[in-house]
Amino acid sequence: MTAPANPKTQAELMAFLDGLGIAVRTRTHPPLFTVADSQALRGEIAGGHTKNLFLKDKKDNFFLVTVDEEAEVDLKQIHHLIGASSRVSFGKPEALMELLGVIPGAVTVFGLINDTAARVKVVLDSALMENEVVNAHPLTNEATTSICRDDLLLFVRATGHDPVILKVSG
Repeated sequence: MTAPANPKTQAELMAFLDGLGIAVRTRTHPPLFTVADSQALRGEIAGGHTKNLFLKDKKDNFFLVTVDEEAEVDLKQIHHLIGASSRVSFGKPEALMELLGVIPGAVTVFGLINDTAARVKVVLDSALMENEVVNAHPLTNEATTSICRDDLLLFVRATGHDPVILKVSG
């Protein structure tokens, strides 16, 4: 696997969103690598905060599962829910860079902008999608972008992906 020829930058993502007529708010902050790191910002950024799982099955099908940061996900059973051909494991950093153009710690639904071949199936947890506003990294873990739920779905579709909304958290 190789990295995308040109992964999009945060500025290119913002221009793409602007071109779709989507207004977002982005806050910069020190790099955040874990949910625990990002919880230090609670109170400053309203809305649902995401945790992203980049998964693959034995047939090299890739999945981006986006859930609320506090959601519990049963990785031994999730393959039944998301349509994987076998149990899933975490995708390797090389595949993450190749398909979504991001590094571990910066996994985000916004990475779909780099998956121009639509190789990644996106699954949004129904509990997360109950939030009016969803927060995700804008291709870097040094910022958080707040986007309205309906605009997030518009973005996902505009990248050539069909968002699947499922209850994947326990």
